[in-house]
Amino acid sequence: MAAAGHQAEAARKTAMKENKGKYILVVEGAIPTGEHGVYCKIGGQTAIEMLKECAADAAAVIAIGSCASWGGMPSTAPNPTGASPVAEILGKPVVTIPGCPPNPYNFLTTVVHYLTLGKLPELDAKGRPKFAYGRLIHENCERRAHFDAGRFATQFGDDGHRQGWCPYKLGCKGPETYANCPTILFGDAGAGTWPVGCGHPCIGCTEQGVGFTKPIHELAKLLTVTPPTQFARPAEPQGKGVTVASAAAIAALGGLAIGAGTKIVKGLGKLPDDERDDGKP
Repeated sequence: MAAAGHQAEAARKTAMKENKGKYILVVEGAIPTGEHGVYCKIGGQTAIEMLKECAADAAAVIAIGSCASWGGMPSTAPNPTGASPVAEILGKPVVTIPGCPPNPYNFLTTVVHYLTLGKLPELDAKGRPKFAYGRLIHENCERRAHFDAGRFATQFGDDGHRQGWCPYKLGCKGPETYANCPTILFGDAGAGTWPVGCGHPCIGCTEQGVGFTKPIHELAKLLTVTPPTQFARPAEPQGKGVTVASAAAIAALGGLAIGAGTKIVKGLGKLPDDERDDGKP
């Protein structure tokens, strides 16, 4: 076993040397930095050492998944292993493909873009390709119309939830999460193959400070659209028409109004007796 490990390590180093500046390094998983990296060692090397060695001569470095991109779930408090993102270890920007799991098409498109054009796609401030992470999930969600109309599911399994209404009040993080989930879907399994399409709120797995940080039930921060305060209730009661009692009340009010109006009309143009000077009645 040890001999096989040494042979594999030697082959890896030879391949990197022969392809210096020509290979793409893809890193999956957060890098443990606690206790000088003792929480992850392979062949006597820590993950920190292996990452730096492999990245030294790479043409590009891609961090795939939320853990490699920004620490993901392992980096949540109290983070005893010191789990850290790839870019933080290397001290330079890297391409990040966040998601838990990451969408394979976002990764493949990034690699093909580099192989075809000889350069990486345009990235945002967090290293994410803009073609995939340039718009909020909320903007392209198939349930956006329900949000705009004020139709929200308020409990799992209620009438609104069963009818496919917006899960914003169930804690959906789509309004503060950048990703292309609603348009690209996941897994070639047909329509609705993403969390909100399946009836579950987005947990914000592609967004640092949202996924694995905010509780699922916590309302999202609305980055672009704030619901009007006069939104309709999630389920407005159906009207039942005018009842006999309400009709009688309306008629009575109408009668009073007509009577008052008649009295006012009759008094129009008439002056009090003490103001008359023409002697007419």
